[in-house]
Amino acid sequence: MTWSLHPKLSELTTEVGDLPLSRVLLENDSNYPWLILVPRMAGISELIDLDPNEQVQLLGEIDAASRALKAVATFEKLNIGALGNMVKQLHVHVIGRSSTDATWPKPVWGLAKPVPYEPEARNVLVKKLRHELKM
Repeated sequence: MTWSLHPKLSELTTEVGDLPLSRVLLENDSNYPWLILVPRMAGISELIDLDPNEQVQLLGEIDAASRALKAVATFEKLNIGALGNMVKQLHVHVIGRSSTDATWPKPVWGLAKPVPYEPEARNVLVKKLRHELKM
């Protein structure tokens, strides 16, 4: 079985690039600074599907993505989660939250209509993220 990105994740995001284990994606919703990390391993849906070394690798990549997001965006709180209710493929959300954002203090899912990035703003943000992640 070969790895491929779930179509829903592909549809809703822009690729930032690849870390050793994970593909980094930018959620196309300018309401929040929001990255998604997807381990490039076929057939996994849970953190426990990764072996212990892969779990440590993923945690390190979440750390790197979190620091990169913090370097390029302004927010008060960092939310990190791997839910998978809509997309079974293992993926980890790294979301910057602020008391002034569209759904604070509620969850980001399903409450505010997504506001797509303007193409130029998205491209600038992706370039900054790639620089921070050394891609």
